Formats: sequence, C-alpha cells, structure tokens
Amino acid sequence: MAKSDDTKKVKILSDNRQARHLYEILETYEAGIELKGTEVKSLRAGKANLRDGYALIKNGEAWLLNVHISPYEASGQYFNHDPRRSRKLLLHNWEIRKLIGQVEQKGLTLVPLKLYMKGSWVKVTLGLGRGKKLHDKRETLKRRQDERDMSRAMKQY
Repeated sequence: MAKSDDTKKVKILSDNRQARHLYEILETYEAGIELKGTEVKSLRAGKANLRDGYALIKNGEAWLLNVHISPYEASGQYFNHDPRRSRKLLLHNWEIRKLIGQVEQKGLTLVPLKLYMKGSWVKVTLGLGRGKKLHDKRETLKRRQDERDMSRAMKQY
C-alpha cells in the first residue's frame, strides 16, 4: 500500500536563510533534482550549501547552478562527483513555461530556498524573487526589531 504525500517524512538537508534577506520572494515552487548516487549519500550526511546557488531555464529545461554538494568521504575519488556541477531540475512543462515568462519578462530570479528529503526523494524549494534594495533591507530589519520590542513590552504586563 502506497503512502500519501502528507504521511511522508520531510527532513531538511540545507536551508538558504540569506535568500529571504536578499530577495523579496513572490512565489515558491517544489522541484525534484537529478542527482548521482554519491550526491545523495553526501546530502544524507548534510554536506550541502545553497548560499550562492541559483536556477536558470535553458532550452526548456530548468537547471540548478552553483550549489555546492561536498564529495562523499567514505568512497574513493574515482566514483565521486564534481561538487559544483549543474544539476537538472524536474518540473512540469507548464511550470517551466510560466517561469520563463516571469524570469525573462519581469526580470525576476529563481533562488533555491530549501533542500530536503520527502520520503526517499530529494526536493528543492525554489523561490521566484525580486532583489531587495538596501533601504528595503533596512526597513525589514527595523520592522523585525519593532516587533521584538513590542513582544517584550507585552510580556512585562
């Protein structure tokens, strides 16, 4: 008997916290990744970095670029992978067509937000975002600090 989607275990492998600081995220998409065996083993050990990564759409296919997955330590170097290789993303055709319009016409960016395992599949959450200006970042930090101050004041009374 097959498990439904909501009963599958989700284990977060890597999180890109800096992306929400640098970009205003408008939409999110879930995509699968085409990986090699040693990459999956390394991901299970938590050896991934999404900080400098981004996604592109070339020739009707989505690609994840500049994401670092460290080589697997327990195997020899012969069977290992290149840490920063381009990885194909698995999205529906209608999602890719929608993203092409958003990225090329509106000048938005595809940023990996989270890398996780859903059941036995490795998935990535992509955020469609617009880059924040410096004053937007300051405004966000000020608002967050004000919310903290209000919550501290409410705790006292």
